Amino acid sequence: MSFLNSQTSTAIADRPSAQVLIIGAGINGIATFRDLALQGVDVVIVEKNDYVSGASSASSHMIHGGVRYLENGEFRLVKESVEERNGLLKIAPHYVKPLQTTIPIFSTFSGVMAAPLRFLTHKQGAKHVERGAMLIKIGMMIYDAFSRDGGSVPRHEFRGRTKALAALPLLNPGLKYTATYYDAAMHDPERLALDVLRDGLDAGPHARAANYVEAAGITENGVLLRNSITGEEFSFRADIIVNTSGPWTDLTNDALGQPSTFMGGTKGSHVVLDNPQLLAATGGREIFFEHEDGRIVLIYPLKGRVLVGTTDLEHDITQPIRCTEDEIDYFFDLVAHVFPTVPVDRSHIVFRFAGVRPLPRHDDETPGFVSRDYRIESRPLPRTDAADGTLLSLIGGKWTTFRALAENLSTDILKLLGLPRTVSTEGLAIGGGRDWPATDAARLVWVTAHGDEVGTDRAAALLARYGTRASEVIDFLIDPAGPADAPLVHDTDYTRREIEFLAGFEGVVRLSDVLLRRTSMAFVGAVTTPLIEEIARVVAPVLGWNAARRAEEIELARANLMDVHGVDLAPVAEAGVLID
Repeated sequence: MSFLNSQTSTAIADRPSAQVLIIGAGINGIATFRDLALQGVDVVIVEKNDYVSGASSASSHMIHGGVRYLENGEFRLVKESVEERNGLLKIAPHYVKPLQTTIPIFSTFSGVMAAPLRFLTHKQGAKHVERGAMLIKIGMMIYDAFSRDGGSVPRHEFRGRTKALAALPLLNPGLKYTATYYDAAMHDPERLALDVLRDGLDAGPHARAANYVEAAGITENGVLLRNSITGEEFSFRADIIVNTSGPWTDLTNDALGQPSTFMGGTKGSHVVLDNPQLLAATGGREIFFEHEDGRIVLIYPLKGRVLVGTTDLEHDITQPIRCTEDEIDYFFDLVAHVFPTVPVDRSHIVFRFAGVRPLPRHDDETPGFVSRDYRIESRPLPRTDAADGTLLSLIGGKWTTFRALAENLSTDILKLLGLPRTVSTEGLAIGGGRDWPATDAARLVWVTAHGDEVGTDRAAALLARYGTRASEVIDFLIDPAGPADAPLVHDTDYTRREIEFLAGFEGVVRLSDVLLRRTSMAFVGAVTTPLIEEIARVVAPVLGWNAARRAEEIELARANLMDVHGVDLAPVAEAGVLID
């Protein structure tokens, strides 16, 4: 196995040209990379930070059809979204799971008169008017028409107050109805993206990738690429440059000498709560509802925690992206509105995160009504060594539609290259979703077959964590050439050899990559200073870190977790941690 650790800036600099260079390794860039690689295109993708560490790491962890988009009149997007949601349940079943979703409704006819105004103008009006049962019922009927996948997805259900409270007794007793339908949860977005990337790399040596490599400018010899860690620079030539840097698209175009004003992203924040009472109150369902300001917000259980989000605020992309105290107050208000008897306070927060949606510039349009659809802008890119190249900029896009978006973008690229499409990604299993044991019986067979050396419980846990690619992890764990495995002291859900596998085969460059994106440790609130130090000691020999680099990575990881994600960590000295 080589996977991502053979993919470095040095490997790209050694062959500094390709047919296509993709800048930005969020989910849409990675999916486009996979699609092109499967067609045999010579393609490179680079990311200035870690893979999937920007907007794609700050999602609501949902794969959804977009009930809300019906009100915007975006019927094409709703149709594509529900088709892609249904498809991902089949091709990525290890990370995308059905999600029962309930909407609490507090009125019957409210919003009927205001709805045409919202639909036609995409503005809320002087005063927000709540959407009542009649309006939601109409929306649910339309959604069913798009969503049911030949009947495999259940129809929505409306319940009156008595039956609704019998099912979810801690809901606000002031409600009149609930509407329940199905969407999908995405349990591990970053790991799903890594699977997509791995699929592209597995296509052959014509597909290359590197994290911590940024597009720093343009030279007469091509795009100036810079290693974000070492500062080393080199020029890279490509016929087509694809800018998939999300909310940073305009900044990337500026660096390439092609100024643009395409973007107008809005900030969305979330908090993760360790609150067993709230977790039980959800009944295993997402609660999806309209807050008093008209914002659609959500509360739903994930990994034994409760995710609460999201806001929709204008944001200057040149400024830090943080979940603020005001936003946390907003979240507590909305929880109190839906579950008024469940106490929630800041002591329950184990993780917070924020991101900027890659939305188009929208001037005075209300943020909640800005289109979530995507488009592609094309410009000639002057070159001195040959005919002009092409710069394609992706505006918009979301997790749910990443496969279809990538197929559309790749088709445009193939036309520019004069190449045919030879492979379709529709229905093509992703990573560890390949040969997924879909039934209880099939899962038992898989776990039994792979549990001889690690035990069936451990095999089951690894299957849930990595899909069928868990077999690669198990082979590594039981390799007689390696040391004996043992659980981590400060997080027994993981073992030392498992962390060594992640560091050795999954493109880890910084300690934060392990804590935030290769594992769920930070998300569930498991990270402590002693755990950070323990992980550092495990990965240091794998990555060739000396004591100074290890100490630096510990401090960088702690600073990132505290400043960006609000994690409360003891200082190294107080934790009794030795870093020498």
